Amino acid sequence: MAGAFPISNDKFKSFEIKSIQNTIISISQSGKKLSRQIDGQRWAFTIDIITAKRSDVYGKLMAFIVKQRSGKENFTIVPPEVANATGTASGIPTGTANAGDTSITLGGTGTGTLKAGDYIKFANHDKVYMVVEDQSDISTGSLTIEPPLTTAVSSSNIQFDNVPFTVYLTNDVQEFGSVGNDKDGNILYQFELDVEESL
Repeated sequence: MAGAFPISNDKFKSFEIKSIQNTIISISQSGKKLSRQIDGQRWAFTIDIITAKRSDVYGKLMAFIVKQRSGKENFTIVPPEVANATGTASGIPTGTANAGDTSITLGGTGTGTLKAGDYIKFANHDKVYMVVEDQSDISTGSLTIEPPLTTAVSSSNIQFDNVPFTVYLTNDVQEFGSVGNDKDGNILYQFELDVEESL
């Protein structure tokens, strides 16, 4: 692990999130569809950092990116657009379920709601999951998530705000480009990076 992404959320110019889940689909002569998934689901992002001076952003960012040794190292990042739950959740909810489950039995001291599309993480997991059905009370009942749990959870704390994704760089070449000068003559730089969740 090579640290946490060093640039604050206010420096993100744009952000795109993707869900990757490879599926093999075959159609029989009769038209019946046969499908199976061949690996685990993972998240991927494209992040565009605002144009800025080297002293403001790019010295620190360039050093951090080089430290990753292309895709060799993992690091954590909290994407601003999806960092926090859209529901009213607070407190410390917990979840219990077996590996492979998508229904999590809730407990703990949490209150409020989680909404479909919120991202969560369990205390004993690096994997990030998505809530796929609204949950009106996070202290009781069950929470429906995707993808299926990679590892069992047993009264594990559920993080729903500032959820960190463990990722790696997907490109071997990282390019920092100058895009001109500001009104004071300082060179301005631009950088875009592609990352994928490390499972």
